[in-house]
Amino acid sequence: MPMIITAAKVALAVCCLAATVDAASWQSTVTSSAPPSFPNPRPMHARYGFGWSGFPGATADIRLTKPGADRLQLDLSARTIGLVRALWKFDATGTSIVEANSLRPFNVRQLENDRSERRLTELSFSPEGVVSKVTETPGPGPKVHRFDFPRLFDLQSAVLYLRSQQMQEGNVHRIVVYSATAPYLATVTVLGRERVTVPAGRFNAIKFDLQLNRIKDGELQPHRKFRRATAWLSDDADRLVLRIEAQVFVGAVFAELQSVEFENAKG
Repeated sequence: MPMIITAAKVALAVCCLAATVDAASWQSTVTSSAPPSFPNPRPMHARYGFGWSGFPGATADIRLTKPGADRLQLDLSARTIGLVRALWKFDATGTSIVEANSLRPFNVRQLENDRSERRLTELSFSPEGVVSKVTETPGPGPKVHRFDFPRLFDLQSAVLYLRSQQMQEGNVHRIVVYSATAPYLATVTVLGRERVTVPAGRFNAIKFDLQLNRIKDGELQPHRKFRRATAWLSDDADRLVLRIEAQVFVGAVFAELQSVEFENAKG
């Protein structure tokens, strides 16, 4: 779900993953060197709904395709809806391209329209790190930043990587995620299995605890707006992101799977 790029600011709040660990040794806790041990997801079209304190506020369409033998591409379109849109008109689109075998990101392009403001974010990844270019209209011009870290993910590749790992109760995975303009240390702890009902249906699910710290000047800092989150993946061959619940500065926000259609049906 997993998950890419900031589709809406609500989506970003609930899809960022990270952890609280000792700032002096956090680099040694990163576990993202393990190779994928679970197959890539099937091409699909999924719809997600987002809300705040139980009230619907946004929707997102996600299409996962495989345009080449070594590429996975996620295209996302998101917008606020209903009463929330009357108060805050927000639209976003984005594309994330990932190497299919290693699940390392290549690039991200994300466009946000927030009332009269337009923000274009472009991320270019390499084995050494990422270069971020953000152009705001109106604005003075592009802002370019670089962050160096050898095992780095964007939001989509982070979800793809985590779903590819062992999911036994108690497993802990720590990765470094560059969301749009800043890096975070993410910790995902497998809490166990349970049944979950979302609009798309009822599923056997893997339950996770998600936590977040920002990385600044090589040290960890508390995230001012994110407290903690819980997420569920379907416990099957697809490992779909079913639901995310997060405690953030505005209260409780959620994202859940509304429907999913696969390009090639099983069997």
